[in-house]
Amino acid sequence: MTDEHKAAMERGRAEGRVVRDYLEALRGSKPKRGRKRTAESINKRLAAIEEALDGASAIDELQLVQERRDLVDELEAMDSGVDLQALEDGFVEVAKAYASRKGISYASWREVGVPAAALKRAGIGRGS
Repeated sequence: MTDEHKAAMERGRAEGRVVRDYLEALRGSKPKRGRKRTAESINKRLAAIEEALDGASAIDELQLVQERRDLVDELEAMDSGVDLQALEDGFVEVAKAYASRKGISYASWREVGVPAAALKRAGIGRGS
């Protein structure tokens, strides 16, 4: 394997990571149905769970403990704050080459949630 081939493979892996990270961030930031939960509302529910645990039956305790775990995970995810703009900027740099190499069309990018504006910045048009 030549050095040129090795460099091309590494470039492809790096582009794949950038695209994957951006698509995962898009998926994670999709608005969920219903009322948006805030850190305050989660903390309020956590306090209510602590009170309810005192007199809960064994099965209710199990469900409350699981709900508490889920809420704590959600609260931690809120605090992590993914920088979607930075990920999009990285995506824009590699998307055209990645799409060309993999044969990915504009419509496919749109179907998985990539905004039209990001594709335009990347140089990927509807005819792609």
